[in-house]
Amino acid sequence: MKLKFKVQPYQTQAVDSVVDCFAGQPLVNGITYRIDPGRKAQVSAFEEGFKNADLVLTDLQVLANMKDVQRRENLPISDKLVSSAGCRFNLDIEMETGTGKTYCYIKTMFEMNKRYGWSKFIIMVPSIAIREGVYKSLQITADHFTESYGKKARFFIYNSRRLHELESFSSDASINVMVINIQAFNARGADNRRIYDELDDFQSRKPIDVIASNRPILILDEPQKMEGAATMEALPKFKPLMILRYSATHRTEHNRIHRLDALDAYSQKLVKKIAVRGIQTRGLAGTNAYLYLEGIDISKKSPVARLEIEVRLKSGEIKRQLKRLEFRDDLFAESGELDQYRNGFTIAQIDARNDTVEFTNGVVLHAGEATGDVSERDIRRIQIRETIKAHLDKEKQLFAQSIKVLSLFFIDEVVKYRDYAQPDEKGEYARMFEEEYELLKEEFMSELVIDNEAYRKHLAGIDAAATHNGYFAIDKKTNRLKDPVVGAKAVDSDDVDAYDLILKDKERLLSFGEPTRFIFSHSALREGWDNPNVFVMCMLKHSDNTISRRQEVGRGLRLSVDQNGDRMDNPAVVHDINVLTVVASESYTAFVSGLQKEIADTLTSRPRKATEAYFTGKTIKTESGPVEITPAMAKQIYRYLVKNDYSDDADQITTAYHKAKEAGTLAALPNDLKPHADQIFQIIDSVFNDAQLPKVDDGRKPKTNPLNDNFEKKEFQELWRRINQKAVYRVEFDSDELIRKCVNALDSQLRVTPLQYTVQIGIQGDGLTDEQLKAGEGFSLTGSTTERGGSIHSLVKYDLLGKVAENTELTRRTVADILTAIQASVFGQFRENPEHFIAEASRIIAEQKATIIIERLAYDGLSERYDVDIFTANQTRQDFSKASAKLKHHIYDYVVTDSDIERKFAGELDASSEVVVYAKLPRGFLIPTPVGDYNPDWAISFKEGSVRHIYFVAETKGSMSSMKLREIENTKIACARKFFNEIGRRVIEDQVKYDVVTSYEKLMDILGRAAA
Repeated sequence: MKLKFKVQPYQTQAVDSVVDCFAGQPLVNGITYRIDPGRKAQVSAFEEGFKNADLVLTDLQVLANMKDVQRRENLPISDKLVSSAGCRFNLDIEMETGTGKTYCYIKTMFEMNKRYGWSKFIIMVPSIAIREGVYKSLQITADHFTESYGKKARFFIYNSRRLHELESFSSDASINVMVINIQAFNARGADNRRIYDELDDFQSRKPIDVIASNRPILILDEPQKMEGAATMEALPKFKPLMILRYSATHRTEHNRIHRLDALDAYSQKLVKKIAVRGIQTRGLAGTNAYLYLEGIDISKKSPVARLEIEVRLKSGEIKRQLKRLEFRDDLFAESGELDQYRNGFTIAQIDARNDTVEFTNGVVLHAGEATGDVSERDIRRIQIRETIKAHLDKEKQLFAQSIKVLSLFFIDEVVKYRDYAQPDEKGEYARMFEEEYELLKEEFMSELVIDNEAYRKHLAGIDAAATHNGYFAIDKKTNRLKDPVVGAKAVDSDDVDAYDLILKDKERLLSFGEPTRFIFSHSALREGWDNPNVFVMCMLKHSDNTISRRQEVGRGLRLSVDQNGDRMDNPAVVHDINVLTVVASESYTAFVSGLQKEIADTLTSRPRKATEAYFTGKTIKTESGPVEITPAMAKQIYRYLVKNDYSDDADQITTAYHKAKEAGTLAALPNDLKPHADQIFQIIDSVFNDAQLPKVDDGRKPKTNPLNDNFEKKEFQELWRRINQKAVYRVEFDSDELIRKCVNALDSQLRVTPLQYTVQIGIQGDGLTDEQLKAGEGFSLTGSTTERGGSIHSLVKYDLLGKVAENTELTRRTVADILTAIQASVFGQFRENPEHFIAEASRIIAEQKATIIIERLAYDGLSERYDVDIFTANQTRQDFSKASAKLKHHIYDYVVTDSDIERKFAGELDASSEVVVYAKLPRGFLIPTPVGDYNPDWAISFKEGSVRHIYFVAETKGSMSSMKLREIENTKIACARKFFNEIGRRVIEDQVKYDVVTSYEKLMDILGRAAA
């Protein structure tokens, strides 16, 4: 299996943020120089080397570019270039774990080579684990970047015993990348010092001098781990042209030019959602009865508690068993009459919404709680069982979608997994795993619906012993697994062979053909694991303060891939599929509060106060170009927040603002600000508030919602038969029409802001005080003049056709036909401000293209239909804390809704005498549209004769907080109308009616009008 890569806008934005800092640097394809031949005649006659061209931009020009990027990114504006490690240019790029940081800096290298000709790069990493991961990334992305840039990069890992690679690094004119870990030059060992020594086997030259002659661009991956004195002392010796630092958690600030932090990654759905299954022990007054409530299942009759208790077997042995118990079951009887359960342990209530079981003696147990005699060994067994249960629940949902589910156990001793003193060499955890796996597999097989034959066969065909595997260091003498060697101050191992094994098997583990689904690995090797299909993680080790919860979950945050290597990032279902479940050895509350505190502590570049000063000077994009927020506009924003209680006395954004935004009930902005509403709310959102922290779900809340008999009713089956139609859309428009509309729009709308500069003259005041100097009031302005000039980038060659074609996804030919037909005066604006011209022309052309696409859109039905398992096996498990009361007419007993409007609508449908059956359509039911897949809300079947349209598909929408969201949603709805019109055309009678409603009254109004 081969992982696939695609161009993603958020990653392109990160690349542009770096590359644009050097706008105006001319394209120079390598400066040649004579390589130092050394004191001996060279064996390989490399005479000529190619080094990076020096920057021709002044420091002020780079700083001006940097400020433009920071304004665009709404980041704090730098007032100077921050020098470090003997280098004037130090850029910080903040990217959350799992968002493709390595991909971004590899693409940045290609883009810098394309735009400026720079070709020598060194990627510096703090550990062997990261080094091996970077090298693997360079290998698997090579073909992807060759397709995009038409060239390959030459890359190698620095090794002081393979110095001939440095000759190639210097003499080769193409993109060359050296990967080096800091131990190769900052440690005291003889091998590590060779980089600084004159070596006989290197013609009496110092490797560091040969490297430095190339003026390489240094890329530091995880720089916060490379701030030791030895490393900082060594960096200037590389003579870097610039240093780019990539991390999710920068410790030292330089010039920050990009931010994609944990909040951005979660809100943009670029990483997995996190769920936690916590385990808590507590004592019960007056009893030592052992109880563990694993969770609550929804059944067709009533909720069932999964409760582990002690049971007396017929042999007299007492053993712990997991039982499925119902209302009024008596633990005394179920346990074989053990005395510890004699007094009042009869189940009085099972609450599926709150995940609690109450007994007649008043004891209340929450899911994940264990009471009585609970040892550490018991906790580990519970964790292993919970991991297997979470795995099988996820696998049942994703198997039909061709997504392999992996679960990862981190342990702290190999002997717990592989014990060579035992006859079968199985360690304690391996033995526990196989025992618990067999029990849960048997339970799952008995519950799987008969029509889920493919998954039943898959599950039955995998042996318990073959489905788990250990990835550890290997002793080369005995060929046995061993604990990896970890330095005194380190938490990661430097075992190259162990990482090679993990990375070598990365793609193989993603295939259904490989039976391994459960992986045991040493916690010191965790940096090597970034497999995208890890859905469940379990820490079978003592928690310590050296590794944070955030670091632990970071290993499983990447979005998953299917059997074709395609990433599962469809916005409509991304967080239904991509949920990482963490099985913790502490309570849910403790884990979540700890994790969220750690995330909040890393959000260093997020402002905390919404003041007038913060808003002033921020840049917003408008149709006529970028606009800077004036002090007057900033005052309006500030007053708007205060007036509506959206900010408090400390100028912090309140929870009320975020709740109103989520519900779509934000107060209207002042009229002057309304045209820029989306961008102003985006700036407000950049002010940090705890309410923005990623929601971490309780992994026990989601439950399977079983279908009831309503699903089989002929009225629903007839409705489902009509709408169960997969389709593709096509757009037929001729280029001439598009060209004509684009030319008219460009002539009437394209207005470019000419570049201008202001010269201000001031004079130093007399009798200056210390306070005046600190306040910046030492000079008074005596005059200013504003001049218009040509482009400051006039030396830069712009690929106008290529850029517009790339932005609009049109051919160069079509773009050329459009631009040659516009008025000469309009095209003349290109000289005045090329960057703005390209951006505005691209936007206007893209708008015209989008309009024509919707007008000319048509759907073609496919013979393919959705399987019934879209309602069963593929059903996403749902959070029952949001569930309705038990329903009469819905195809499930309960409906889990996203909003108050949906909850009220479901209640009204269920109470209606006209409705026979209805369904909240599953998330997997998608209609393709040009702006993303669309999932309608409801399918309703009415009593025949009660209304004209007995089959109805309804969309329930409240007001939406964002104008942009409204535009996209309206486009999807317009496409859905065409889709349902097309499938209706094929039905002779009882066509399906589709419309948007806000209430049941509105629905009946539409049906009433149709009957009139």
